[in-house]
Amino acid sequence: MIFRQLFDSVSSTYSYLLASRQGGEALIIDPVLDKVDRYLRLVRELDLRLVKAVDTHLHADHITGLGALRDKTQCITVMGEQTKADVVSMRLADGDRLTIEGLALDVVYTPGHTDDSYSFALPDRVFTGDTLLIRGTGRTDFPNGDARHQYESIFGRLLKLPDSTLVYPAHDYRGDTVSTIGEEKAFNPRLQVRSVEEYVEIMNNLKLANPKMMDFAVPANMKVGLHQDEIARRGWAANANEALALAGKPDVALIDLRERSERERQGIIPGALHVPYPRLQESIAPGGVLHELVRSTGKRLVLYCAFGERSAMAVQAAQDEGLTSACHIEGGIDAWKRANGPLVR
Repeated sequence: MIFRQLFDSVSSTYSYLLASRQGGEALIIDPVLDKVDRYLRLVRELDLRLVKAVDTHLHADHITGLGALRDKTQCITVMGEQTKADVVSMRLADGDRLTIEGLALDVVYTPGHTDDSYSFALPDRVFTGDTLLIRGTGRTDFPNGDARHQYESIFGRLLKLPDSTLVYPAHDYRGDTVSTIGEEKAFNPRLQVRSVEEYVEIMNNLKLANPKMMDFAVPANMKVGLHQDEIARRGWAANANEALALAGKPDVALIDLRERSERERQGIIPGALHVPYPRLQESIAPGGVLHELVRSTGKRLVLYCAFGERSAMAVQAAQDEGLTSACHIEGGIDAWKRANGPLVR
């Protein structure tokens, strides 16, 4: 496995680049906007293809790099389903798997620092965001924080991992880079408590100042979504009601860009073809299955995903390949459900 731990000294943030092999797909966890060019240089040097950019939670101390990485690489932006970020390409739930070629991370919902905090685990390591830090834990005094929930996330979920599990947090303020679950059990002062009440008492009396960037970072990080308005302005979007009228027409091919786990959890529009977003480019290029479908039948491609972000990028790519009748469902399956569109499982 290719693994790189990267550090932003301004916000004391760790970001993590992972891939199974040189020349393969990669993902990055908790990228910082100011370091995006550095990440992309490393991706090029290692001959990787960045396909997913992940935030463990809505950050209050730095601007996320998700939006910039999406714009520069067309990667999928990923957060937990509770996030208040406006449009995230893929929203994960507890028990899901975060996958790229050759790697699959277990998705663990670990609220407390925020209500959208997640951790991501491989067999030998766990990326804990701000939930469990090295010799500390993430503060819980923000409006969507909860010390009791964090206690359960740590003691009920993370500390049940094997003691040898490496702990990689989103932040460190003392220069430590990695710990283990066993070390944190033994030496983390906030974990030497006998009850949830004792933990809550500690967390409620930290008296910490707000992060310097909080008033700016939180609103900015809630606006990482692709502006689908521009795609609609070009005439390449159908709202959910318009999509309902298109579904089932003989000259229309519905194309589902989501991953298998999303389809299983969210349902499928009847009759849709499955072309996962990472395989889209080869499918719409000359000789690809979708390109040939349009060429031989004249069908109109109607692309959709979970919330409309991947499909907005996909319809731009399809137009660039000359598939000029292609459009997407604005708002994705989320909008389709709100319009009472039929789904099968």
